[in-house]
Amino acid sequence: MLDRFHVPEDIAVRVKQEDMRAAVETIFQAMDMPEIDAQQAADVLIYADIRGIESHGVSNMMRVYVTQFKEERINPRPEPKIIHGAPAVATLDSDRGHGLVVGPKAMDMAIERASTYGIGAITVVNGVHFGAAAYYAAMALEHDMIGMAMTTGGLTVAPVHGAEPMVGLNPLAIAVPSDREPPFIFDAAMSSVAGNKIRLAQRLGVNVLPGWIAEKDGTPIMEDCPIPQDWMMLPLGGTREIGSHKGYSLAVMIEILCSVLGNEGGGPFRRRTPAHHFVAYQVGAFGEVSTFKRDMDDYLRALKNTPPSPGQDRVLYAGLPEYEEELQRREKGIPYHPEVIDWFRGIMGELDLPHAFG
Repeated sequence: MLDRFHVPEDIAVRVKQEDMRAAVETIFQAMDMPEIDAQQAADVLIYADIRGIESHGVSNMMRVYVTQFKEERINPRPEPKIIHGAPAVATLDSDRGHGLVVGPKAMDMAIERASTYGIGAITVVNGVHFGAAAYYAAMALEHDMIGMAMTTGGLTVAPVHGAEPMVGLNPLAIAVPSDREPPFIFDAAMSSVAGNKIRLAQRLGVNVLPGWIAEKDGTPIMEDCPIPQDWMMLPLGGTREIGSHKGYSLAVMIEILCSVLGNEGGGPFRRRTPAHHFVAYQVGAFGEVSTFKRDMDDYLRALKNTPPSPGQDRVLYAGLPEYEEELQRREKGIPYHPEVIDWFRGIMGELDLPHAFG
């Protein structure tokens, strides 16, 4: 997370993760979720918050989910079922179940298949937003597997040189086990910046950076400026000259693996949305696990020990700053914007639930 997205410390309200988890579980149960599903859904959100991924934590997502429950866009008690499959792969109809609940089930299915066949892949259709993709990829780590997770995000991205949003935000995550070093965990949208980070920027009153968004006619905005009233997301890379064709094509690839592969159409032709895709690779099926982990440690250690360029403090790799943030937040609490705490108190009052956080 860039510094501009963090809540300023002088206004931040620090909340213990256990207290926020309890509040989220209570709200989900008030939405008619079974207790075990409410616990699972809360776990995904707290994972994001405690690792500093505020864009996909409770600040942005809880109000969206509550609205979707009230509008009956989420089935609180789904019955997912396999509708197509082969030994190592399957397509799962999630019955409009919450992605935070069905996603872990699908990743478990991929892991189970990978334990037998070396690789497992599950596409999920008829779904609902599943939060931080890294959560699902990281589920594979304890099984000595490499995990991948991806989903079709909101159709808000303009294709390269396009003047209409035809591409999803479409995040991709991969988690790779290591031995002593924090594991490599990459999670990013294929847009120039995650769509939820624009919401964070609006809440915090900060500008967007050059190459993040485009004017409504598709012209890239290449200056630091406030968010205009009408805008579109740009693909990862921002402009063609600095690689937006790569982010654009990766987003289309994810659209294919998640939605088209499950016979749900792609982009503006999606029949139901969103769709997800989960993959697990059994490391031991490809080589010795101990050698793999040792080699990963050597590589990750070398990356973080790379001499920094002028003006920079150090070199990082994906997953290291989140690991360090988690250590700090478990000790000090998770920092929330006061507006977020006010929202929680308001919704819990509306639902006649005990007020959270004192």
